[in-house]
Amino acid sequence: MVEDFCYSGERFADLQILRYRIDGFEKLTLRQKLYVYYLSEATLWGRDITFDQMGAYNLRIRKLMEVVYSLVRDDDTKESKAVENYLKRLWFSNGIYHHYSGDKFVPGFSSDYLKDVITRLNPSVLPLQENQTKEDLIKELFPIIFDKNVWPKRVNKADGEDLVVSSACHFYQGVTQEEAEHFYNSMKNPDDKQPPSYGLNSLLSKEKGQIKEIVWKSDGMYGAAIRKIVEWLEKAAEVAENEAQRQSIQLLVRYYKTGNLRDFDRYSIHWVGSHEGDIDFINGFIEVYGDPLGLKATWEGIVEFKDHVATRRTRMISDNAQWFEDHSPVDDRFKKKEVKGVVANVVCAAMLGGEEYPSSAIGINLPNADWIREEYGSKSVTIGNLTDAYNKAAHGNGFKEEFVVDQPTLALIEQYGDLCDDLHTDLHECLGHGSGQLLPGTSPDALKAYGSTIEEARADLFGLYYIADEKLVEMGLLPDAEAYKSQYYTYLMNGLLTQLTRIKPGRQIEEAHMRNRALIARWVYDHAEGAISLVLKEGKTYLVVNDYDSLRKLFATLLAEVQRIKSEGDYEAARRLVEKYGVKVNPVLHEEILRRYEALDLAPYKGFLNPRLSLVYSSEGEVVDVDVDYSESYTEQMQRYSRDYGAL
Repeated sequence: MVEDFCYSGERFADLQILRYRIDGFEKLTLRQKLYVYYLSEATLWGRDITFDQMGAYNLRIRKLMEVVYSLVRDDDTKESKAVENYLKRLWFSNGIYHHYSGDKFVPGFSSDYLKDVITRLNPSVLPLQENQTKEDLIKELFPIIFDKNVWPKRVNKADGEDLVVSSACHFYQGVTQEEAEHFYNSMKNPDDKQPPSYGLNSLLSKEKGQIKEIVWKSDGMYGAAIRKIVEWLEKAAEVAENEAQRQSIQLLVRYYKTGNLRDFDRYSIHWVGSHEGDIDFINGFIEVYGDPLGLKATWEGIVEFKDHVATRRTRMISDNAQWFEDHSPVDDRFKKKEVKGVVANVVCAAMLGGEEYPSSAIGINLPNADWIREEYGSKSVTIGNLTDAYNKAAHGNGFKEEFVVDQPTLALIEQYGDLCDDLHTDLHECLGHGSGQLLPGTSPDALKAYGSTIEEARADLFGLYYIADEKLVEMGLLPDAEAYKSQYYTYLMNGLLTQLTRIKPGRQIEEAHMRNRALIARWVYDHAEGAISLVLKEGKTYLVVNDYDSLRKLFATLLAEVQRIKSEGDYEAARRLVEKYGVKVNPVLHEEILRRYEALDLAPYKGFLNPRLSLVYSSEGEVVDVDVDYSESYTEQMQRYSRDYGAL
């Protein structure tokens, strides 16, 4: 029964584990269920790749801590509990760096304690390399685990530093930022109108003075995991809903085997043009947020099926994509004369993997290559069951009551907030990312480390501008002309105040999405001229909106500038905008927000457990169904994944 389903699960550190339902799965045919099951297996086999990409020592530290935990889990000591907490955090973040801030975890146990446990373990269960002793293992891994000065950041974005050398992510080996940028810039041909995403699927390494790419493919780096992914993709192809889906899988398999980025483009073009059927998936090296240079992609996977009722909303938006593009407040030079292939669906996630697990996006727009978007269009999804889980788990937790300025504003948010959140996600993913165009000769990588923040700001601003448009009321997507105000208030409150709950004292903002929201909110505040203000009430800071109409004009002005920066590849303007508005934190305000949030006793970060899918057999050995089980605990799921999907 839905009413008996518990969305909130285990909580530890700054994390809350949630569960999501896959309602509607029972209505799929057996063939469709098998298609979801095989695609889900392909999704789970990429886990080790993500771990390794997020830090060269992550996999070995995970394996070490898993065997350490197996020995001390029943000990009722402070140190053993600290081991459990560290391992749970490591599982959640796909490594020893916080999934959002990128900071290295500080263990709650001592190096002496860990050393003592290791000496009690049989060498056969330890992640020892060839001819390596326990002492060698300790000497190699302990500085990575315990020394705060050894690779403290997974992704360093500090202006003026060598971002490659100072980042722990495992995309570069022995090269500097200057060498990496020169290597890939030398590949680019300004006459190539369909350039591949250079560097997307490889480790860039320097050995004996020579720089070379080590490609991630079935007979190359990560080959053992990729071969398992391919195996399950090929099974999925046999039960695909239609020939177009089958061909998409075949093209993806070819890319996994060759590692050729032109093959990836062929797959992306076919995939974005394949719309029939209820089931779809993402599987591969996709998003570049984890690379300080914004070139190399972390592995991710998701399996989904359409929510036909909710999709009516997104289809209405995508069917009017040209109208939104034509009426955008940006310079006509940067608008697409013909918007092609914008398709948007609300979907139900059935399995999350890689960078999408346990912490997942709630909206996705792909492919990322600008020339493919322009020529062939894009696919967007809003993941409805994840949003639903977030909303149900947050109901009545006191957050809004603490940070919203007054009861009328709170009532506005209670009435329209969930609807407008979903609609802003739709506009961001369906239209925002797919809008606009680069000027001829502008490199997609021109904004370098600031590219991800600028792109997310562009999509958010597109959504903010249009959510206040009367067109949405005319289309029946919003009930009245007041609804948008809930989104304006919560968005600015988050960018100015409440997202600070996710930052440790003394730190700056580093994650691209957080920088984007801060950039927009602080720029608007700086140019508001009374439209918004921050006020003190009984020692607490609140946002007050005095003129909602003026806010829309400000969003339009900033959208026009951000689109210009993107279209012209204006790196210096991007750097100035991000560094001025998107990075720095007011320490006094920060301390206040953290104190108020701590009193609520909430976890600032949330992620999901996957349902467990299992084949059901008849007495004759025939598959007759796919079972869905929600009972697995966080530790059980993580241990099972390490045991059953540990390819590397």
